[in-house]
This record gives sequence, C-alpha cells and structure tokens, in this order.
Amino acid sequence: MADLEEGFTLTAVPLGSGPDGPLGVEQSDKTDQFLVTDSGRTVILYKVSDQKPLGSWSVKQGQIITCPAVCNFQTGEYIVVHDNKVLRIWNNEDVNLDKVFKATLSAEVYRIHSIQGTEPLVLFREGAVRGLEALLAEPQQKIETVISDEEVIKWTKFFMVFRHPVLIFITEKHGNYFAYVQKFNSRMLSKYTLLLGQEEKCIIQSFSTSVGRKFISLMSLSSDGCVYETLIPIHPSEPEKNQRLVQSQLLKSVVSGNARNGVALTILDQDHIAILGAPLPASKECLSVWNAKFQTLQTSKELPQGTSGQLWYYGENLFMLHGKFLTVIPYKCEVSSLAGALGKLKHSQDPGTHATPHFVNWETSQGCGLGSQNSEQSKRILRRRKVEVSVQPEVPASTQLLATIQKDSEKHIEVELRKFLATKRTPDFHTIIGDVVTGLLGRYKAEPSFYPRNCLMQLVQTHMLSYSLCPGLMEVALEETDVQILQLCLQQFPDIPESVTCACLKVFLSIGDDTLQDTDINMESVSDYMDPVQDGEMEEQTAFLQNGFNSEEDNCDNCAEKLKEKPQATADESTSCPITPKRAALLNAILHSAYSETFLLPHLKDIPAQHSTLFLQYLYFLYLKCNENATMTLPGTHPPTLNQIMDWICLLLDANFTVVVMIPEAKRLLLSLYKFVKSQISICSELNKIEVSFRELQKLNQEKNNRELYSIEVLELF
Repeated sequence: MADLEEGFTLTAVPLGSGPDGPLGVEQSDKTDQFLVTDSGRTVILYKVSDQKPLGSWSVKQGQIITCPAVCNFQTGEYIVVHDNKVLRIWNNEDVNLDKVFKATLSAEVYRIHSIQGTEPLVLFREGAVRGLEALLAEPQQKIETVISDEEVIKWTKFFMVFRHPVLIFITEKHGNYFAYVQKFNSRMLSKYTLLLGQEEKCIIQSFSTSVGRKFISLMSLSSDGCVYETLIPIHPSEPEKNQRLVQSQLLKSVVSGNARNGVALTILDQDHIAILGAPLPASKECLSVWNAKFQTLQTSKELPQGTSGQLWYYGENLFMLHGKFLTVIPYKCEVSSLAGALGKLKHSQDPGTHATPHFVNWETSQGCGLGSQNSEQSKRILRRRKVEVSVQPEVPASTQLLATIQKDSEKHIEVELRKFLATKRTPDFHTIIGDVVTGLLGRYKAEPSFYPRNCLMQLVQTHMLSYSLCPGLMEVALEETDVQILQLCLQQFPDIPESVTCACLKVFLSIGDDTLQDTDINMESVSDYMDPVQDGEMEEQTAFLQNGFNSEEDNCDNCAEKLKEKPQATADESTSCPITPKRAALLNAILHSAYSETFLLPHLKDIPAQHSTLFLQYLYFLYLKCNENATMTLPGTHPPTLNQIMDWICLLLDANFTVVVMIPEAKRLLLSLYKFVKSQISICSELNKIEVSFRELQKLNQEKNNRELYSIEVLELF
C-alpha cells in the first residue's frame, strides 16, 4: 500500500515571477536541506523539518538564473549558472553572489548535475559533458556539438550504476525522441531512437528512470494519458550504432488525454510511481500513487489550486507547485503485495486522501496500447503473480538491513537505514536498533576504514538507545574523537559509567579549537554572551562585590552597611569566557550527565592539572553569570543549573586541589574561589542571625486572630 500524508507549504511567499514555477529543487549536503531555485534571480536554502529558509542568494537586477542551483557534495559549496554561460560558486558564509567565484564559459549550459560519490557534471545545450574541475581549469575551452541540428534536450538525469556515474538525456526533433546514455568509466556514448509504439505520434510530457541489474528503466508519461516503459541495456551489444528501442505500455489512462500542462511522473520505488495531473477532462488536478506491478491506483490527493506539472522526489517527500507555492507532501510506500495492491490490507489514511483501488483494463486493445492481449493469458499472469507473492517468505526488514550492513557501501547502508527508520515501529524496536548499532560497530572493528558516522548519528537521534544497549558506541566515538556523537550520547543516555564520562571530559578539554570550529555541535545550551577570551586566561578580578559583600574584605563587621550597597562587577568578569562556545557546549553536556561522586572522584584525579584549571575557570565563569540574574539561572535552552556548577567545582577541587595549587596559572583562580567561599560563609552567618527574628514574626502572625480590626504594634528586632 501507499499513503500520501498531509502536505505543508514550504515557501512563505510566491516563488519567482515566471509562469512555470521554480527551476528546480535539489538536495543539499545535509539530508533535510534543499536548494530551491526560482525562475527569476533567487536561490533559497530550506530546512524541510523546520519549514523555514536558512539562506537566500540573488543575482543582480537584469541577470537571470538559467539552470537550477546544485550542491557540490565533495566540497559543500553551491553552484548555479545565470545568463546561460556565467557560472557562480559560493558557500553558506557568502552573502552577495556578485562577489563570489565567477567563470564565464564558452557555450550555453543546459544543466549542472551533482550526486554523492562523484564530482559535479556540466551538460551543455549541444550535448557535450564536462566535469566541473576540468571545466574550471579552462573555462573558455571549446565545447563540441554532440546532438544534431534542431535537436533539443528535453530531460536529463544523472545517477550511479555499479558505482560508476552515468548520464542520460532525452532529445526531441520533429516529434521523434532520442535517448543518449553517457558512461564515464568507459567514455562511451550510446544513442537510441525511442519508438513510441502508437500509430499516431504523441508528445511525451514527463520522464523518470530507475536502475536495475541489466537495464535502465525509462518511464514516460505521454500526451494520450498513458505511461510507457523503455528498457535501455546497461551493457549494449553494439554501443556505437544508433539502436531502436520500442516502448511498452505500463499504465493506461492515468491522466486525461486532453491535458497539455500540469502533468508529471516520478518513480518512487521498484513498484510505485507518483503521477501529477487530472484523471478526467472535467476533474481537478491531483497527485496519485500507482502500483505499476499490479496496475492499481493506491491513493490520490486533490490539488484544488492547480499545479505547474513539476514533481520532485527526495527520500520520503514529494515536492510540487500547488497554486503559487512550493508544497511538500510526505508519503509512505509499503513492500508491494497483491493484497496491498487490491486495498485489502488494514491501514490508516488521511481524510483528504482516497485509497480505493482503481483497476486498469487488462485488455488494452484500443487507444495507445501495443495491441490486444488475450484475456486468458492475462488471468494466468495475474494468478502466477499471486502464487509468487504467497509462496515467497517475507524477510523482516531488520534482517535485510543487518545483511546490508555486512557487505554494502556506507552510502547505501545510510539510505537503507533511513528507509528502515521510517517504517512502523514494533514493541521490540529499541532492541532492533541496538542490534543495528552492534552490527555497524562489528564491521568497524573488522574494517577500521569503515566508520559509518551518519548512520550512528541517525540511530542515536531515535532516542531508543542507552549505554547498556550498545556499550561499544561511545568507546568507538572516543577512539575517533567524534565529539558530536559523544555530546548526543551524554545528553540522551541515562546510564553512562563515570569512567566513560570522565574520558569524554578529557577529550572535550584536550581537543583543539581548530578541530572544533569545523565540527557540528549542538549549541542550544550555550547563550550568545559567551565570547571567548583571546589569551585564554581569566582577567584580574578586582573590586567585585559578591551577593552584597566585598570579596576583598577580610572581615564582615560592616555587613549591614555592605548589604545596602549595589553589587558591581568589572566588565571583563561579566563578558570574558575562558573557552570557545563550542567547547562550552560540550562541557555543558558533562555538567548535565548523571554520576555518583564516589565512583567519579578517582577518575577525575587522572585529568591533567592544566585541564582541571581550565574547567574550573569555566565553572567559575558560569557562576558569575548566574549571579547577574535575580533568579540565579543562566539564559538559553537547557543551560547548566547553579547546583550542577557548584557540585562540579567541589568535585574538581576535591580531586585535584593538591596538584592545582602548585600551578602558577591557577593562583588567581584559587584566590577568587577562596574569597567567594568566604563571602558565602558570611552570608550564611548573617542569615542565621536574622532567622530567629523571622521566627518571632511568624509567631506573632499566628496570634493575629486574637487582635481587633485595628491596632498599633511595635516590634523590636535585636
């Protein structure tokens, strides 16, 4: 079965000024982020889960973007072409496209393609292809003509076949269609003539591809409303010749044959395809999912505001233009079975979707088919499919994933894991997640070069793991100095041993700032006021009044007077943090972790004195920041509490005082802590003195019922 979930609008304002919607939607180097290029001058980076833009870049007035922007997955940079020949490259830190890298090419560009595992490719309008690096080395190099005169590129796709990049593009000339397949491992270009199979010529309105073991499946949606499939051999027998390929009809009348615009299709998996268009001449446009294997309509969703006929598919999201806004519709497709295709599986569906099976006429003797089929033969085929489905045992998805982990590439494992995590969760899901982590770590130990960091990140973020369920995870992260995974584990695992917590603390204190700068750290526990000190030292603390007391006074005889004074602090004390914000975020994860003082103290003694001093300086800085607020708390999301700060100061001093006291750099810090403790003792002493007075007041208040409505009382406090 397939299900279309409730969609949401990604853009907050109408896209571009062109009538055909955005030029394209391309995935960024992060799974949840996408580049949207409108038909005018702007490229916007969106984060789908947050439904908000992360960045926007525009070319100058008078210039126009002519092909969709893409991400270079090898460098994390973005690439776009404006005015057909001008190529721009930039990154997230750049603001103005006019000031970024620019290269003017000698020929017009049709598309730039970029996928994981290889460098981006540039396809020119005349059919020539260049790698990005070779093109940038000589931007004005001569570009040859591959396609014939009056031949126009209509569609193109770039993908990997057996770990080798392959480019396919479709051209049209006088109503005839041709497919070009460029294999870069052998530098071989094959050309095919597509024979539509109909007596009357039809206009092909949309294409999509999928890759099998021996063939590339090219599906097309024709103007007669039918879906056709063409099988292109991966290893052609005569690659140099112009071969002819006949299309076979896959689905009949999926959209109205009168529709000229607003139709598109894309392949979701080996059995399901999504189709955009109006099913009947008088009906509204809709998005539908078909089971191509059993030729049934699985679900559909109406689009009352219309669409432009553009459909993009990434992961489990479909992107399309609904009205004037880019809309994202999540979907789910289960493993294809006859019962699911016939709509006999129990499942939940949204009120706005229709999942009633629609059966296609198996006797395609009229219209745009390849000819009549024998009814009895069709029934035998259907019965054979039914028997195959019932006989073949269904392998659990977890077993398939564990088998994939043992042999496939890291990228393929990441894709399969993402699909697995999107499936319905069972009661033993957390145990399965633990087995998956164990499988990944087992292969890591067998193959040290295999470190599936992205997969481990996805698994930790499921909130299903604990230290006892996968004890080797943090050990491997410590070996790889993967502070991001360590931070996530400290935030989510409730049962981390004190020895591992201390090992994480050592890594967080010893890792270089340059390394942290390039690491993605969760910064929600760190506020904006934490600006690092350049020299790494605490500023001299003078004339600081702590809780109404002068920290430099040796006695508290004048406490009554000092309590009336307004607390003050030097500017350096209140603004200078001894460490960088990213290191602070990591140390905050340590402060939040659970521990037993008895088991933690022996491990804290192994921390070098310089690192202990640095941690003490940071903790003292946090304490001073707490005192700036009346609530004695730090701003931000999940910051350390005052009790956590004080407990860790005591722990570090108990474990390392005899060593730290011998370090000259720690002298000023220890003096500040000494004065701070002395002032706290004075405060407690004064509070104890007035406690008796408060008790007397409480007693008087309890006798209130014995008094008249009006009275004058004199209370003397000693």
